[in-house]
Amino acid sequence: MSTDTKIDFLEKLLSTPSPVGYEVAGQRVWLDFVKPFSDEITTDVYGSAAASLKVSDDAITVMLEAHCDEIGMVVQYIDSDGFVYINRLGGSDAGIARAKKVFIHTQKGIVSGVIGNTAIHLQDRTNKKLPTWKDLFIDIGAQNKEEAQQMVRVGDPVTFTDDLEFITDDLITARALDNRIGSYIIACALQKLSSQKDKLKVNVVAVNSVQEEIGGYGARMMSYRLKPNVAIVTDVTHATDTPGVDNKEHGEVKLGKGPAVTHGTANQIKLVEFLIETADKAEIPIQHEASSIRTGTDTDSIFYSGTGIASALVSTPMRYMHSPVEMVSLQDAAHVSELMVQAVLMMEAKQSFELF
Repeated sequence: MSTDTKIDFLEKLLSTPSPVGYEVAGQRVWLDFVKPFSDEITTDVYGSAAASLKVSDDAITVMLEAHCDEIGMVVQYIDSDGFVYINRLGGSDAGIARAKKVFIHTQKGIVSGVIGNTAIHLQDRTNKKLPTWKDLFIDIGAQNKEEAQQMVRVGDPVTFTDDLEFITDDLITARALDNRIGSYIIACALQKLSSQKDKLKVNVVAVNSVQEEIGGYGARMMSYRLKPNVAIVTDVTHATDTPGVDNKEHGEVKLGKGPAVTHGTANQIKLVEFLIETADKAEIPIQHEASSIRTGTDTDSIFYSGTGIASALVSTPMRYMHSPVEMVSLQDAAHVSELMVQAVLMMEAKQSFELF
């Protein structure tokens, strides 16, 4: 599969809004891509999707997991003048939302609007407080409540309009790279593994989960359903190489310097060491970060399913997370995917990560 074809797939993933709780459209894009090289497709009642490569019933199953949902907003209230008030979906930041163009996704189609921002000339300059979600409204051009209600309804999801742009040949920016870049990574890994299926000794299932941004619920449901023996999870992590970030507090992870392997908490020790050894043998550059209480990713929902799933998190460094201008390196993403591929190829049919 050509690089251009894969980038087209990534661009379609990013341009198809999938706010948390409303992920169906994006999942259709992902499934259309993976179906041709998968042995089996599985979906669940909330919209998580999985694509499998089957080798043997006697071999272990390795899950490659990412989440498909993005943060966003939701219509909360429509006032008498037709202005649409919103609340957040997931970890959206009210402080950066003013004066942004948005799409409201309705049953009839997309309604365009702008989040209102009082002109600087008219602002009370003694008020230095950042806005909260109850302060923000969308102007959709309606003249009154009745007209607005013909266009949108309470409960309609809202996303920013920002799509994929290349900053350099390697660096891209978009909304929803958290974690559609992960959806892209596991799809590319599965495609490459399918082309080398004769070398596979383990079963593989790529899982694109819903509702990570509000608690990792999709991953929890799919882990229970599929019962994998091993899980390699990918999400984004903070690149801490921009001004104003304290490395002593947040660690040191740089954009373009390779995947970040996480140590601690949900990350199973022997699997982490296996990934590090794999990266060394395959000459894949990696970085390291620590998890002190929880990873804040689907890894936290997966590892304790059933009697326990050996799990590890491998992340793509990202600048400006949870904003409309998230930035990642395509080379970092390719290295995450290749690390997954090489790790799976190195596993034996009865690979064990038992500690004792």
